[in-house]
Amino acid sequence: MRGSNVVLKDLTLQIHADEKVAILGPNGCGKSTLVKTITRECYPLVRENSRMTILGEERWNVFELRSLLGIVSNDLMSFLTTEATGLDVVLSGFFSSSAVLPHHRVTSTQESAARAALAQLEVQDLAERPVCEMSSGEAKRVLIARALVHEPKTLLFDEPSNSLDFTAHASLRQSMRSLAASGIGIILVTHDLSDIIPEINRVLLMRNGRILADGPKEAMLQPASLSPLFGTEVKIERRDGYFHLW
Repeated sequence: MRGSNVVLKDLTLQIHADEKVAILGPNGCGKSTLVKTITRECYPLVRENSRMTILGEERWNVFELRSLLGIVSNDLMSFLTTEATGLDVVLSGFFSSSAVLPHHRVTSTQESAARAALAQLEVQDLAERPVCEMSSGEAKRVLIARALVHEPKTLLFDEPSNSLDFTAHASLRQSMRSLAASGIGIILVTHDLSDIIPEINRVLLMRNGRILADGPKEAMLQPASLSPLFGTEVKIERRDGYFHLW
């Protein structure tokens, strides 16, 4: 719930840790709340016969859970307005914070892992640059490095292309493809079909806090399914493994 509003309603859903899944729906349908329920920023209501497990467990130390899930969200982007460097931001992933704070103690092993994560995203040159001097695309890739630094089982992308220009969006998609090819699980939350990389093979359609449909990508990304999802007549074009909506 958010205030007195029930956001997610009667969900039955299972996602395996190594799956590549997209959750697609219009803004305000509950997609981000679902992600925040997985990361334990939100909790489901206690109701008879309802249950939720994450990686097989119902109860978690939140810090331990977040070391197993790599999170890339617009909420985190909003914190990246300080003088913290790219390396600081990536290191903050070890502490579930948005920067390295005075009481944090960074080990040489952690610093090596952070620099390796930046190198994996090919942004090692951003290690010493303040975030406030980065483009939105550069900052997004630093956030992905932050999510990777503790070698998570699954990456969660929440509307990853927001605020990115065409070039940065293309670079982001290529980074996501490389990560998918490495075998890591991906849960992508988006309202934009062009975010859905070819490696994603399952799509959930979500509207008004409910899952309307769940199935193979090719079956879900059809006008007959997407027109009622977005509340307007749509057309779809497929090119080079990507789907585009208009």
